[in-house]
Amino acid sequence: MKTLYLRNVPDDVSAALEELASAESMSVSALAVRELAAAVAFRRNADIIWSTTEVEIGIDDIVDEVRRGRDR
Repeated sequence: MKTLYLRNVPDDVSAALEELASAESMSVSALAVRELAAAVAFRRNADIIWSTTEVEIGIDDIVDEVRRGRDR
């Protein structure tokens, strides 16, 4: 694994990371790695979704599926 050093982290971001890490009994480093991994996964998923051009699902189809799920 590589080591990543971050510079110029704003004080409020650093404080928030420390607070979140403490609340979850994690180190700031472990929390930062987890959050960076989640951000990368989100971006990859978004890229896949936006690169798909053959999706023909309308809003009515989505509403119908949500209603069907609620009616179970």
